[in-house]
Amino acid sequence: MKKNKITLMQYILLIHGVQMGVGILTLPRELAEKAGTDGWITIIICWFLSTMASLIIIGIMKKYPNGTILDLLTHYFGKWIGRAGAIIFAMYFALLAHVIFIREALFIHAWILPGADVYMLILILSIPSYLIVRKNISILGRYAEFVFFMTLWTVMIYLLPLKYANWLHLLPVFKEGLVPILTAVKTAIFSFLGFEIAFFLYPFLQKKEKASMGIVIANTLSLLAFLLITLGAFAFYSPDEITIYNEPTIVMLKVIEFQFIERLEIMFFSFYLFVMSTTVLPFMFMTVFCTSQLAGKQDHRRHLAWFLLIEFAIVVFFPPTFERNTLLQQIVEKAGFIVAFVFPLCLGGYVWLHGFLKRRTIS
Repeated sequence: MKKNKITLMQYILLIHGVQMGVGILTLPRELAEKAGTDGWITIIICWFLSTMASLIIIGIMKKYPNGTILDLLTHYFGKWIGRAGAIIFAMYFALLAHVIFIREALFIHAWILPGADVYMLILILSIPSYLIVRKNISILGRYAEFVFFMTLWTVMIYLLPLKYANWLHLLPVFKEGLVPILTAVKTAIFSFLGFEIAFFLYPFLQKKEKASMGIVIANTLSLLAFLLITLGAFAFYSPDEITIYNEPTIVMLKVIEFQFIERLEIMFFSFYLFVMSTTVLPFMFMTVFCTSQLAGKQDHRRHLAWFLLIEFAIVVFFPPTFERNTLLQQIVEKAGFIVAFVFPLCLGGYVWLHGFLKRRTIS
């Protein structure tokens, strides 16, 4: 960990990149189906919940700053609980990586290479994934920095279709009450998942005193991107029309025309593949980090190779579809709620109570 330090900027962009995955392509439609054009309020609620949970995670990690959550669990509960925690986190991150990795290949198949087999796309994507994830966390941090600045225009480009927007679609606010807005939280919270990697990033951070500020900035960057794209989609489409398209975020770019580009949405999606990679690659790294810790190994390259081979085998023997992937995503949403919200709250309460009783005993 002393050799593989990450800067505050890398820390922020790693967390932000993990949140900017494939969810943003379908988020406006999913929110419109659950909460209508008031769905943008759901995003703000999810940001608040994610930020509070993030600060709890940082508060927990301050109690054991030189180790990951696996070391903290071992310190407080013993070796076997630490190993059980490693297994649970490995399974959780593996499921997240699997869902997003497969969804990425399905999107490529649907929008760019409809004639290619999905298993071939997985095989092609596995090569650069292995080359990046086989290195340490600092390499992933530098990659997140590079992708963020290279693809920043992909968010700014959503200002162009707004000249066709009708902002009256957003009115009246709270047109269906508060219940649909709160119901949509369960769906929208999937897009904010990823901040829980702070459990593993914290010991690698150079300036740990800025960890709380960094994770708030990361969540806020994601909030601004989600709000810009969702509000733009709600104003661009009519309330009924937006539910017709599976990926309204991409379809709305078809109105933008340049003399030198015929289909801007294809070029946009090609660049957005890099953004998707900043989501799936850290999850892969966390998966093999946990499994290598279980095996007592520092080199995780063999574990990574096995993970990618298993992904390829799953796709070959069980060809994926959007419907199956969506069902898995719903499972991840429930698991993510437990890991990212319930677990930090319970663990934070135990750590505080343990410290309080220890101070009472000493005094």
